[in-house]
Amino acid sequence: MIKKVDHIGIAVKSLEDTLPFYTEVLRLPLLGIEEVASQQVRVAFLKAGETKLELLEPTSSASPIAKYIEKRGEGIHHVALGVESIEERILEMKEKGIKMIDELPRLGAGGAHIAFMHPKSATGVLYELCEKKGLKK
Repeated sequence: MIKKVDHIGIAVKSLEDTLPFYTEVLRLPLLGIEEVASQQVRVAFLKAGETKLELLEPTSSASPIAKYIEKRGEGIHHVALGVESIEERILEMKEKGIKMIDELPRLGAGGAHIAFMHPKSATGVLYELCEKKGLKK
């Protein structure tokens, strides 16, 4: 079911202030920056071996990431699990009693189809199911 840890989402206040740590200190290659308007975030992807780090900067005080930072501070926000057939995985999770934040997949950064599990159903961790349909993996 799970192919790999696709990426780890990290909430940050500012990409500009945070990126030098990842690119200069850790020397991770920056793969790109994009805005996901529907989620009110700017996203920077960095390559860390077979996994990516996804830095999430809110573009609005109303964004879920801004609210997360306000409540918990900067840091790890979610773990994204690479899957195939995301619609089937969502149904499987629901059949197993997992409450889904997303009942249907939605478009995420990089054109991936994503769906989040509610942390209260997933041992306190916000997990994202992530399928990259037809995208270079």
